[in-house]
Amino acid sequence: MSGETHLAKLIAAMSPELSDEEYVFCTFENAHYGDHAALQPIAAMHESEGLTLVVPRASAERAKLDYDAVFRHISLRVHSSLEAVGLTAAFSSKLAEHGLSANVVAGYYHDHIFIPAGDAVPAMAALGELSGA
Repeated sequence: MSGETHLAKLIAAMSPELSDEEYVFCTFENAHYGDHAALQPIAAMHESEGLTLVVPRASAERAKLDYDAVFRHISLRVHSSLEAVGLTAAFSSKLAEHGLSANVVAGYYHDHIFIPAGDAVPAMAALGELSGA
């Protein structure tokens, strides 16, 4: 199951789904993948400055962690190939056209967009414009 690569099909079938939960990005110096599992991260990226985790806001607040902004998670439900060309550019351009910030993470099956919490509804509308929904 390698996923779809045809851009027009990907855009038409994006089926964006907005999560009810709020998320924050936290960073941990000298941490390694698997550290801080109790925070229930949904994404991780190891950078030279430390381990970045995307965690539920409630988990970060319980742990008294610092964070800069609150995000909502939009999952594009289309199974896009990791080698597909243009999908990220298409949706990020549409969001930028509406003045909306997007932080993108690709999983094996789907693309995931983290939008500032207050912009989630306009972002969903913009993605609907793009897909024709």
